Amino acid sequence: MTVVLAIGSAILVVALLGLCIYCFKKRNGTKKVRNKNFVQEVQLCDGGHPHNTELWHQNLQARDNLRSQEFPFFNLATINVATDGFSDSNKLGQGGFGPVYKGILPDGKEVAVKRLSSNSEQGSDEFINEVLLILKLQHNSLVRLLGFCLDGQEMLLIYEYMPQGSLDVLLFDSRKRAQLNWSKRLNIINGIARGILYLHEDSRLRIIHRDLKASNVLLDIDMNPKISDFGMARIFGGSDGEASTAKIVGTYGYMAPEYAMEGLYSIKSDVFSFGVLLLEIITGRRNAGFHLSKRAPSLLAYAWQLWNEGRGLELMDPLLMDSCCPPDEFLRCMHVGLLCVQEDSYERPTMSYVVVMLKSETVILSPPERPAFSVGRFADHYEALENICSVNLLTLSNIIPR
Repeated sequence: MTVVLAIGSAILVVALLGLCIYCFKKRNGTKKVRNKNFVQEVQLCDGGHPHNTELWHQNLQARDNLRSQEFPFFNLATINVATDGFSDSNKLGQGGFGPVYKGILPDGKEVAVKRLSSNSEQGSDEFINEVLLILKLQHNSLVRLLGFCLDGQEMLLIYEYMPQGSLDVLLFDSRKRAQLNWSKRLNIINGIARGILYLHEDSRLRIIHRDLKASNVLLDIDMNPKISDFGMARIFGGSDGEASTAKIVGTYGYMAPEYAMEGLYSIKSDVFSFGVLLLEIITGRRNAGFHLSKRAPSLLAYAWQLWNEGRGLELMDPLLMDSCCPPDEFLRCMHVGLLCVQEDSYERPTMSYVVVMLKSETVILSPPERPAFSVGRFADHYEALENICSVNLLTLSNIIPR
């Protein structure tokens, strides 16, 4: 009996030890796979190249902090009640990755709830991108993310509510645009410039937005702008000046030519988008689709034509003529916009210099070079990209080099 018990005990100890070793290895293997999958999912590495270990750790640490007290996690039941079950009456709009709803939290606070599509891989990528980025960003010109919800197939982002909605709703509606006098438009332009400057130079991370457009600028009750939608943003590490990607995402009409055609992006890509947006704000017209006016292939081309002919004031939105728009201020904004959309990215100013040019009338502006013109339809290229570009009801255009 003693021998049997001794042998049995030894076998039991060996079996338990083997089981512990197996469980330990399986746990570590699962953890490694999860971390590997997460790192592959997150596209917030050094210009898109996953070799920057420090940025990897930052992202993984941010993921671990998502449920911390510093960054609230909302349960699905609360959001369901807040949005009345995501009712159509509370729907604020439809984005590229899902609808946005207005909600009222139990404490009475109004919020905007972005409901990402459950069957969209792009939606999942955007969710991770946005949460990880907003964790690190705080600025008056950036929309504030209040929290998030992950429940089964539901992926929800909860933002501060912007009563005036997105800029494009006001800017491209001839009746609503009357609310935007020259003073408010200047405030919007300067606010957007400060927000992009913060992303490029003043935040802890160097960030390229990559999808700056009128629909991604929200307005608060006082018409102050806040940049939103960081799902396509990228972090640049170190002193990298330019990166490339085979996966082009963004909105034609706002894309820099080197990015749209070659997949090259940098801080100067955002500068180009800002220049397009600036010209749209002072004219009240979209860049893409402008060829339908039969005046020029694009708003950029038309602005360049008028500038060279000394007829820049003809670009002014007719509604601004009744809002005491100083001609010299308008022409200066037009000049800055043309500098931002120059075809050669190296000729475009940095956002820090753009802010200086907009603020100071004593700064002498250099003559702008030829902008990137958009000519004709670009449907074939769009189809080749398998609908990964947000067209925002805009026309896709060919970009002809100098």
